[in-house]
Amino acid sequence: MAKKAMIFSGTATKYLAEKIAQSYGHPLGEVVVTKFSDGEFQPSFEENIRGRDVFIVQSTFPPADNLFELLMLIDAARRASARRIVAVIPYFGFARQDRKDKPRVSIASKLVANLLTAAGIQRMITIDLHADQIQGFFDVPVDHVYASSIFVPYIRSLKLDNLMMASPDTGGTRRAAAYAKILNTGFVICYKQRSKPNVIGGMELIGDVEGKDVIIVDDIIDTAGSITAAANLIMSRGAASVRAFATHPVFSGNAYEKIEKSDFTEIVVSDTLPLRQESEKIKVISTAGLFAEVIRRVLKTESISSLFQLEKQGR
Repeated sequence: MAKKAMIFSGTATKYLAEKIAQSYGHPLGEVVVTKFSDGEFQPSFEENIRGRDVFIVQSTFPPADNLFELLMLIDAARRASARRIVAVIPYFGFARQDRKDKPRVSIASKLVANLLTAAGIQRMITIDLHADQIQGFFDVPVDHVYASSIFVPYIRSLKLDNLMMASPDTGGTRRAAAYAKILNTGFVICYKQRSKPNVIGGMELIGDVEGKDVIIVDDIIDTAGSITAAANLIMSRGAASVRAFATHPVFSGNAYEKIEKSDFTEIVVSDTLPLRQESEKIKVISTAGLFAEVIRRVLKTESISSLFQLEKQGR
């Protein structure tokens, strides 16, 4: 009988790794991080991992210590003779730096891919990458899973009669169209112009939302400027209600304050990142069961794409 996977966690994502391990049915492995007075740290596995399949859970959001801790854990697992090392990265940081959008800048997501591969991963599991092409930055298999598999059942449970999907910008049109196809509804687009990063110059709505229950779908909510502006615009055009579904709740700056003052009925996010504070408008749906199932299928070499064929599931 094949041995079960050993699931470990970095410091930043232990809250989620514990739930993944519980859903998988095996205790979370023990990792100790020794910290020194100058800020240096040393993570270590406190149990034997020789010849085992090791899954290391860690999101790589700032500070950079989170990424470096993951790299050190991968290196430690390789030096401890793990049979296979899989990085489970719920939130892949630096994903928005996936191309050279101006001269003399780094393609940071490619750099991160190189670092992870050099450290020793044989596979990566992640959810809702900001840019699909990041998968091509890796020379190892990438299991790119989608939050739609946990969001769509919740949307269906709302039983909204006049459902309409929306994209907060033109870049998210494909995502909104995919949800609209699954849910057999239409979608609208918010067209925005930025004066500088994280600052919106103007926004217009493409499509009719009169009397509709609108759901905005996105992968990341950062400062919440774009998505709250989209919500307020949609409501001003006669929508009955507006909600948002986003995978990664970055919520930087005064995002929580903007959300509280917005016209949103509800914002639904996943737990790929920890929330800094609670809000009555924010609901969290866990990805733990999804990641646990992907781990099972990786070990059994079963199909993962079949998890996301939601059109064939009940409406």
